[in-house]
Amino acid sequence: MNTLRVYAIDGIVPVVDPTAFVHPTAVLIGDVIVGPGCYVGPCASLRGDFGRLILERGANLQDTCVMHGFPGTDTVVGEDGHIGHGAVLHGCRVERNALVGMNAVIMDNALIGESAMIAACAFVKAGVEIPPRSLAAGIPARVIRLLSDEERAWKVEGTHTYQDLARRCLTTMVECEPLRAAEPDRPRIHIPDVIPLVELKKR
Repeated sequence: MNTLRVYAIDGIVPVVDPTAFVHPTAVLIGDVIVGPGCYVGPCASLRGDFGRLILERGANLQDTCVMHGFPGTDTVVGEDGHIGHGAVLHGCRVERNALVGMNAVIMDNALIGESAMIAACAFVKAGVEIPPRSLAAGIPARVIRLLSDEERAWKVEGTHTYQDLARRCLTTMVECEPLRAAEPDRPRIHIPDVIPLVELKKR
């Protein structure tokens, strides 16, 4: 696999725990700390050239996400935090076990409470605090309601799947040439039965 795209700046070198997986197309610059068991997806950008960026144990930052912050700030994803595809985090804190949906934007000094969920495409304004175990959505994001036990359990299972993905990537992902055609009886990737939340609610 290609060498990671990791860059020091002003003598500050990114840190990646050996049990974390960072995709080779992700870019880490400067004051970045990726903790144990984390997953950083393809084309994510972690620009620690102003403030510090921290992914705590078991957090995931998926494809094309951006982390950045003003000088002197910490942008933090807490333990078991879950950041969906294309989200932007700028100078904010996402507490333990919280989820930020796809293409959401979390602005400076915002605080996403423990086990809270931010809906896809939501915009959390600077300085806003989202209470623990609540669901926020909209532009700007507003708290809609508390999350159900079922919703919180679904989130935990999804995060476990990404923690397992980090381990799978470290042990089985290799660069290869594509096949010219799909083989007969092509195998499927087998993972735990995690389904979209909308499907779970139909059951």
